[in-house]
Amino acid sequence: MSTAVKDTEAPPAPGAGTPHRSVASRIVGRIGSGAVQVVLLLIGVFWLVPTLGLFVSSLRSPQDNSASGWWAVLTEPSQITLENYANLLDNAGFVSSFFNTVLITVPATLLIVVIGSLAAYAFAWMEFPGRDWLFLLVVGLLVVPLQVALVPIAQLYGGVGIYGSILGVVLFHVGYGLPFAIFLLRNFFAAIPRDLLEAARMDGGKEFTIFRRVILPLGGPAIASLAIFQFLWVWNDLLVAMVFADAANQPMTKALQSEMRQFGANIDVISAGAFLSMLVPLIVFFAFQRYFVQGMMGGAVK
Repeated sequence: MSTAVKDTEAPPAPGAGTPHRSVASRIVGRIGSGAVQVVLLLIGVFWLVPTLGLFVSSLRSPQDNSASGWWAVLTEPSQITLENYANLLDNAGFVSSFFNTVLITVPATLLIVVIGSLAAYAFAWMEFPGRDWLFLLVVGLLVVPLQVALVPIAQLYGGVGIYGSILGVVLFHVGYGLPFAIFLLRNFFAAIPRDLLEAARMDGGKEFTIFRRVILPLGGPAIASLAIFQFLWVWNDLLVAMVFADAANQPMTKALQSEMRQFGANIDVISAGAFLSMLVPLIVFFAFQRYFVQGMMGGAVK
């Protein structure tokens, strides 16, 4: 005679089942992603309020800006005028400072990208004596404060006769920006598969050919990210411009800073000039936003 064996379920282990959720996590789960997006949108709107106020102030006359806040334009749209921008573009000093900013920013960015990418490729894929020690020296230069180099470089520029010139400002930005550029690009280039470079060498490719045909296409997002960073830093720089640029070669940041001495009387010039100086970096960022995101996420997933 056979006996039936009943299946018995084992009692649940202690702690098994639905994991314990904190009060905060349950609140977030009930709120839902839609409500979170609304909150983030509101935070973004409040974050942009100063920029909106700057833009509206640049569209109001000096008398209106002195009489009331920028929000008064919501009830009196007739206050909006382009006279401030017309006067600003007729100002030879500001136009000159704008072109000085371009003459400083563009060469400094291009030199950083070219020299930094070549040096980063050498540190990543070329064998030469003392390579690792030199790279450690480059990494160590990242912690050197900018202010430490101002006085020695100013004395050096005075000795060679380039103090106060655009060339001196460009060279300082290039010298100070290269350690970060080399560090960033070297780590990105080192993640490129070695097989691709070995295959190119087996096909007879020289180092510069490999750099141009393999490294540059694959490293484009990182190079674009570096170019955006460098462009924004140099375009918005004030300290280096105040130390190394004279009145004839001053960029927009220094020109606007000089107008701050009479803030109440020059609010129309300051607001319009500040918004124009902010507009160019925004255009550059959004134009290369896709490459910037790819560069930042390039090393996240292996």
